[in-house]
Amino acid sequence: MDPQAVEARVQAQARRRIRGISLAELRRYPEVGALAGFLAVFLGFAIAAPYFLTLDSLAGIMTIAAELGLVAIGVTLLMIAGEFDLSVGSVLGVSAMAFALMARAGIPHLLAFLAALSLAAAIGALNGWVVTRGRLPSFIVTLGSMMFWRGVLLAVTGGFPIAYEGKSLLMFVLSGRLPGGFHASALWFLTVALIATLVLTRTPFGNAIFASGGNPQAARALGVEVARVKQIGFILTAVLAALAGIIQFSRFGSVDPLRGEGVELEAIAATVTGGTLLTGGYGSVIGTVLGALIVGMVRNGLVLAGAPAYWYRAFIGLVLVGAVIINLRIRRSG
Repeated sequence: MDPQAVEARVQAQARRRIRGISLAELRRYPEVGALAGFLAVFLGFAIAAPYFLTLDSLAGIMTIAAELGLVAIGVTLLMIAGEFDLSVGSVLGVSAMAFALMARAGIPHLLAFLAALSLAAAIGALNGWVVTRGRLPSFIVTLGSMMFWRGVLLAVTGGFPIAYEGKSLLMFVLSGRLPGGFHASALWFLTVALIATLVLTRTPFGNAIFASGGNPQAARALGVEVARVKQIGFILTAVLAALAGIIQFSRFGSVDPLRGEGVELEAIAATVTGGTLLTGGYGSVIGTVLGALIVGMVRNGLVLAGAPAYWYRAFIGLVLVGAVIINLRIRRSG
């Protein structure tokens, strides 16, 4: 046999082996696609927008990512468990409005905060109960919930915004400005992300979340209470959406009945861009953090680059599709 042909064959086999090992390793990390997208978007805007790397710009990106990311973390946990929640935008708005109305009525801010979170938890529990007990698609149930609570918001406010000029220590802790122009919401975001990551990767409940979304029948056979896991997921998702809404209200000092509209789609985009599969059983909170940062960079970077604002959703769509393709190719390899 020709020595050159043998050498070429050996080299080809080695390349395939290296490629196979690499892809097999990559399959363990859902956030690979998000990291690739993050680097591409970051470098692109760093070149296209002269002021993109300024401290003010980075602070603005982090503020956007933090408020969206809190919602997206809840969506991530729920999607890994195999369910959707399209009502998070409406829950965000309802919770912020409830906090605003109670604050205007003179109710102590801490009590109003806890009451608003409790309202969100009740909405999430109701969503979870209907989905698990009625065995209905979460997409349909939460779509109906989204429309119902948005209608309630419009009916209660008459379509007008609610403003509040008062301040408190709680509002500062939630969204106060920190050195460098950053907001306290960034600390909340990173703290929640860290806790969620530890829960997902280091606790039995995290294993139950993956099992419930990956193979619910096998999970039940192993003693996992799948319905309970999903109900808790709906509650956590709603509470995190409420936290994001109250943080936004604390920053702006006002809330309108359309607050949070479209957030559900952005949260899903950040989650899927972060490597979480729509089919459940696979995902990463770290990837979602990167996905939220991508959304923040796109929104801020387009403005700094002088691009029309309406290109924002188109750009997010491209990043989303690209990340999904990368993740699916990695998952299907090996």
